[in-house]
Amino acid sequence: MRQSRYIILLIMALVLSSCEKEGKEGEDFVYNPTPYNLQIPQGFPQMIIPADNPLTEEGVELGRRLFFDKILSKNFTQSCASCHNNEFGFTDHGNRFSTGVEGIVGFRNSMPIVNLGFNRKFFWDARAVSLEEQALEPVPNPIEMNLAWPQAMQRLNANSTYKELFKKAFNADYIDSTHVAKALAQFMRIMISSDSKFDKRMRFEANFTAQEANGFVIFNTEKGDCFHCHNIDGGRLFTDNLPRNNGLDAIFSDLGLGSVSGSPNDNGKFLTPSLRNVALSAPYMHDGRFQTLEEVVEHYNNGGQPSATIDPLMKHTGDGLNLTQQEKADLVAFLKTLTDSTFINNPKFKSPF
Repeated sequence: MRQSRYIILLIMALVLSSCEKEGKEGEDFVYNPTPYNLQIPQGFPQMIIPADNPLTEEGVELGRRLFFDKILSKNFTQSCASCHNNEFGFTDHGNRFSTGVEGIVGFRNSMPIVNLGFNRKFFWDARAVSLEEQALEPVPNPIEMNLAWPQAMQRLNANSTYKELFKKAFNADYIDSTHVAKALAQFMRIMISSDSKFDKRMRFEANFTAQEANGFVIFNTEKGDCFHCHNIDGGRLFTDNLPRNNGLDAIFSDLGLGSVSGSPNDNGKFLTPSLRNVALSAPYMHDGRFQTLEEVVEHYNNGGQPSATIDPLMKHTGDGLNLTQQEKADLVAFLKTLTDSTFINNPKFKSPF
């Protein structure tokens, strides 16, 4: 009997000791994320980072994991990276439209993910005004990952690894969609491309060939008329981040910004994409209608299609730019200097799995 009582008392002591240890461990947790040291390249604008979502090592790494994890798709078959492949400038290379988890084909081309932290509008129709807002959409979208946020939250909160990572990144005891969006936004903000041949030329680390130099002149003068929308003066981003009608159609099958604003004055307007890594991101335009850079240049050389909402900067509608074959080739040669192999091969932007 004495021996039995001794064993029972010993077990109770061990249980109490374990509970006390667990309580202390919980009490010992201190939320102290490490600030992420983001280096803004010379010549780029300053990045405005939301006060409620500062960059941290823990948040960025969590965002990278979520970006490549298929846990956020309905049938565990797709991740963000499925349609934004790093080898191709984070686009769905070669596909005019992407296919979602249900086999439904979308109706707009996958946009490149590059230097988004400097932008203020997102999606082809400019419907999102922050990276956090943008990051909320693909998961529940029925033609993309098609997983309702409540179900996504159930998965993440049942995952011990994610529970720990979200606690370290956001001090979150319960993971919700806002935390996911913040982590993804942090990861996308560090995805800066600034080491192409063009950048090296701007830093006097490389020289253009004669053809590339002539293409640069054509791009940045009225000769090619590219620089107005894909400007570099404001920070070498190669986009003004504004929705414009660039003369693709006279009659619109996709209203673009007009479908968001409801204004006929916005019909046919789509966000100006960055030209960074453009040689890697075919096909081109919001509907992927052009397969090559040569086709893109030819569109502008011809002047585009007139319509009621065509952008005033499309000054050559009707008569065209009248570039010679050599000048068009030179312009394409310059565009290829925007390819940044350091960016697409950066291990910080690759899958952690």
